[in-house]
Amino acid sequence: MAVALSLQDTRVEDYLNDKLQTNADLESLDGLLRDVQHQQSLLKEQLSEAQETVVKSTEAFETHTATVLQKARAFKKQQADVDRRLLIVTRSETSDDAVQKFDEDVKDLQRLEVARSYIELLAEVEQLSTEARRNFKTSPQAALEPYLGLQKLAIALKEAQPAAEDAAPHLVDHVDQTAQGLWKQMKDAFGGDFEKTLTKMKWPGKDITLAGALEEEWIEGVKRLLELQEPELKAQSDQVEPLREPVVLLPLEVMTKPLDLRFQYHFSGDRPTNKLDKPEYFLSHFMGLLDTYDDFFAIHLQPILVDQFRKSNLAMTSIFIDSTSALITALLPMLRRKVFDVMPHIAKQSQLLSHTIHELMNLDISLREEWGYDGGRGVEGWGGLTWEVLVKKNWFGRWFEVEKNFALSRYHSITEPATSFEIDYDSVEPAATKPTNAAIRVNDLLETITDRYRPLPSFSQKMKFLILIQLEIFDSFHSVLANSLESYLSLTSPIARTVHGTKTQSVADVEGLSGIERLVRVYGSAEYLEKKMRDWSDDVFFLELWEELQERANDPERGDRGMVTVGDMSVEHVADKTSSAVGNEAEQGALFDECAGSYRRLRIRTEGVLTDSFVQQVRESLRPYGKVNAWSTLSSPSANQETTNLAISSALDAPFRLLNSYLEFLSHALAQAPLRRIVRQVLLSMQAFLWDQVLMRYSFSVSGAEQFARDVRGVREVVDAWVGRGQGEMGMRRVAEGCVLLGLRVKSNGEGEAELSLGDAEERLFRSNEDGREVLEELGLETLSESEARGVLERRVDLGG
Repeated sequence: MAVALSLQDTRVEDYLNDKLQTNADLESLDGLLRDVQHQQSLLKEQLSEAQETVVKSTEAFETHTATVLQKARAFKKQQADVDRRLLIVTRSETSDDAVQKFDEDVKDLQRLEVARSYIELLAEVEQLSTEARRNFKTSPQAALEPYLGLQKLAIALKEAQPAAEDAAPHLVDHVDQTAQGLWKQMKDAFGGDFEKTLTKMKWPGKDITLAGALEEEWIEGVKRLLELQEPELKAQSDQVEPLREPVVLLPLEVMTKPLDLRFQYHFSGDRPTNKLDKPEYFLSHFMGLLDTYDDFFAIHLQPILVDQFRKSNLAMTSIFIDSTSALITALLPMLRRKVFDVMPHIAKQSQLLSHTIHELMNLDISLREEWGYDGGRGVEGWGGLTWEVLVKKNWFGRWFEVEKNFALSRYHSITEPATSFEIDYDSVEPAATKPTNAAIRVNDLLETITDRYRPLPSFSQKMKFLILIQLEIFDSFHSVLANSLESYLSLTSPIARTVHGTKTQSVADVEGLSGIERLVRVYGSAEYLEKKMRDWSDDVFFLELWEELQERANDPERGDRGMVTVGDMSVEHVADKTSSAVGNEAEQGALFDECAGSYRRLRIRTEGVLTDSFVQQVRESLRPYGKVNAWSTLSSPSANQETTNLAISSALDAPFRLLNSYLEFLSHALAQAPLRRIVRQVLLSMQAFLWDQVLMRYSFSVSGAEQFARDVRGVREVVDAWVGRGQGEMGMRRVAEGCVLLGLRVKSNGEGEAELSLGDAEERLFRSNEDGREVLEELGLETLSESEARGVLERRVDLGG
């Protein structure tokens, strides 16, 4: 207690110290006492309310406890009563035995109830079946109602069986078999009546009669068959996925029977029209049937289909709501049967197999694009007969082998003759680089292959054609071109000639213009096919292939990128053959990136070799000109002789012949861009030679300077004649400006505007760099530096050169 008081006193003391810190705080003592008293009253009220709540909660708990005890006593009493009665009913001595016997009785009752339900269901099935069989001959319309009831019952049992853990399979099978048997009987009966109507119409003859009562009879027959087929069609409409097998409408199945018989008559046995090597015969017959009877069905059947299906889920399915699509679906089985029968007989005949598949593709394209047939699959589209043959019947492997062998055989026939690598000047624009005949024919072959597999619906099959045929041919032709370039380099290499030796004819093939032409063949072929691949990459067909490839490679549901496959090829393998951007969404790419890149590298390398060869031969032909040493002793031209009329030095005859022959050939064989790149390098090399081996080596008189300037101008004129005006100057501007400075007169001629003399130029050039720059600007020289200009003036004999 003392401790408690001590703590309380301490808290009071702390409170007072906090509130009364100065003398002025004593004046607020009354207010402080009032606040404390108010807080005390509030605490007393809260304490009183808490005590009342405790009392009420205690009373409620005691009441609830009493109620629960009372219910427990009542339950025990009831339990004892139930046990007593159960013992009496089951005549058991203990309650456990009584419960077990009671459960067995309940199970017996449940089995009895199930048996009763089975019997009632079987009785209902038998009643519906009997009623339908009794009525369908006398009153077909009255027979439809019990039949439809029986079909609905069979469908309901099938749908309920999974939830019942596949219980009563024999019952479900019995009901289904009964419905199927009844359906066949009614189909035969209704079909027979409908065939009688068709006979009256003279179907499918040329003079079809359909008017009045006969038309009403035909319409009634069509509707009756559609109603008979209603359960089957309803089951199709309830499917979430598109139809795997198009369903033939019963009226069209009956109406196409005579057409099928006619088809079998013409295209079976030893008939002249039944030829394995003429698949177009039965395919054109099929298309002829469409052309002949489409109008009839569009006029007479289309309104019935719209009226029958417009309010059902089948209204958006073309093979049910569109008469043309329904007719195609009804005619396809006869064609499918014929094609499947033909395939084993032509499998070993490569050319015939290829021809047949190609004709089937054309048929599929015609049905899709001209007739708008989608097989009831909507946006997904119809796979086509070709897909059924190649995929479902597994003929793709054999056909692919045939197409690959044909393509490779055709490729070898193109590349083996030496004449195939002659330059073709007529197949491209005059201003374009000219390819070889082989490059053009290889490209045509690859475009033909594209047309072969373009209609295929399978992505994997398309990729197989692309990688294993097209890209393989591209790679093979690249190897041919690269080997040609390597052979040229080997034959022109001094080391290779010394070590291995070369035949005279082989050396002649790579020397002079023959060697340049050989390099141009490689360059032109590589550039032509590179551009074609770039164009193909922008083609809609290859763009769609690329997008689907990227989608597959980036699909997280397909797993790791290395595990994703395209047919039997991994994505890694496909990326190596097509583009490194496969599987990389952030990087732009195309199917021919890798192949086009290899051709681009070959083109660039060939251009470099071509340029080096041209430069080397030009420099070799200039060697005699570099040995001319008469520049300081040449006599001055007569007063009436213009410098433009000076003859070009005889030592340049050989270089000029070489330039004219090479540039004439290159100007016809190359486009302007590569031609100018090559010529610019040649001119820069010539400029370096003329500058180092002539201008900076010898001394010049005025007449010698004029002759040298005339020779340089002659080179530029030759280049301008073949490459274009101004091209010569662009490559030899430095030496041309040197000629201007070298040809300055000792004194001004005094005519017209003041002309800079040699002495003035020398004085100002050697005075300072600033004065030297002014001299160069006055003369319009932009390339020469001050030091180079001084070096040029030093070559004048007049200045002591």
